Amino acid sequence: MSRTSEADRQVAKTGLKRNVVAGAIGVLVHWFDWAIYAYLATTIAVIFFPSQDGAAGLLSVFAVFAVAFFVRPVGSLIFGHLGDRYGRKKTLSIVIVTMAAGTLLLGLIPSYDSIGILAPILLVVARIIQGIAAGGEFGSAAAFLAEYAPTKRRGLGVSWLEFGSVLGFLLASLVVAGLHFWLDPAEVLAWGWRIPFLLTVPLALVGLYIRLKIEDTPEYQALQELDTVSSAPIREVFSHNSKQFFQTIGIEIFMNCTFYVVLVYLITYQEQMVGMPNDQAAVLSAVASLTAIAIIPLSGIVSDRVGRKPVLVTAGILLILGSYPLFMLMNQGSVLAGFFSTFGLAAILALILGTHAVTVAELFPTRTRQSGLSMAYSIAGAFFAGTLPYINTWLIDLTGNNMVPAFTLMVVGLIGLVTLYTMPETRGVDLLHDSDRAPARAPSKNSKNSKNSKNSEGAEPDVARA
Repeated sequence: MSRTSEADRQVAKTGLKRNVVAGAIGVLVHWFDWAIYAYLATTIAVIFFPSQDGAAGLLSVFAVFAVAFFVRPVGSLIFGHLGDRYGRKKTLSIVIVTMAAGTLLLGLIPSYDSIGILAPILLVVARIIQGIAAGGEFGSAAAFLAEYAPTKRRGLGVSWLEFGSVLGFLLASLVVAGLHFWLDPAEVLAWGWRIPFLLTVPLALVGLYIRLKIEDTPEYQALQELDTVSSAPIREVFSHNSKQFFQTIGIEIFMNCTFYVVLVYLITYQEQMVGMPNDQAAVLSAVASLTAIAIIPLSGIVSDRVGRKPVLVTAGILLILGSYPLFMLMNQGSVLAGFFSTFGLAAILALILGTHAVTVAELFPTRTRQSGLSMAYSIAGAFFAGTLPYINTWLIDLTGNNMVPAFTLMVVGLIGLVTLYTMPETRGVDLLHDSDRAPARAPSKNSKNSKNSKNSEGAEPDVARA
């Protein structure tokens, strides 16, 4: 049973804007932390790996960057299970606190010159904490926003998740640009690099306050009313939703790899390979973020009108055809060339960002939505996106070919198109699937006996907004 228009209006009246902010603000904090690390990669290399040469130190920083991705699946197992078993609200709050704790630790670590080898070890510990939290953030926020958004505007509603993520990147790029503007290089190395990480604490406290004020989603409350909350959502993903799981991995490789090349790696690429000054590269990073912020909601709106697949297919084709010429333009080295190439790459990325989360959220039933999204997203990040900065840096150093990132994006675009070919159009689907109403093959939370489970077959959810 789909939500009625009256139910959608009720959701809107009871705090839709507040819930959108609650879903997006944790993503903002998460990606602010993540981006600061990437944008200060060359500085962190000097602070924590001073005994290595420039390329080796940078590779060490990106190796630590990748470590956080490899522990993401652990976080996805923890928070995916908690979210599907006990509700979206609890995981949203725990995730943002965990992320802030890891980032605070990172900002307080003494340098290698002060404590020696213990400094990079603590850096790895901080990144592991961040990675575990990151494993739960996307699935929690995407499930929450999809389940709260009105059906006809679900694409727009879920697009605010990535609006928040790119806004986090924009804030990070502005803060880094401010550091380079107000402080000289010696001051940045001595203490200035810590400021952006310490700013996470007040941001996280605001996010936690907002998330503690929200209610759980209508769809999750429907499961509770029906007594069909899954007691083993992770097992259920692999036993009943494996196709959706692997499709989500494909879409998230498509998104994550593009995301990390354009918004994470590109600033380092422009500094190290193109030879741009730090402040100019930071400004271009802000251009990328502003471009994406402007287009992401439009992408969500278009997907609500014409469908999810047409938007994503367009992005895949543009990525295959446009990556090489845009990187060729960037390597001209002029400010104008840098602007147009960065703008073009960010526009393609924004088409994906505005549509991918709602697409994969609509694939899963409510019973396993958060677990499926969290695990697929984390696996895509751990084994593909998280290693891209390292692989691109290593391949460029090995081959001397500055066009390696363009070839990477072309392959990613092909993966996206192949995955989309296997998927149905999901625009407007009911988020409560048949298995949510009568999960005959899986045990339900608080189920007293098999008779109760059988009696739920074909039952309609008796909640006002479901």
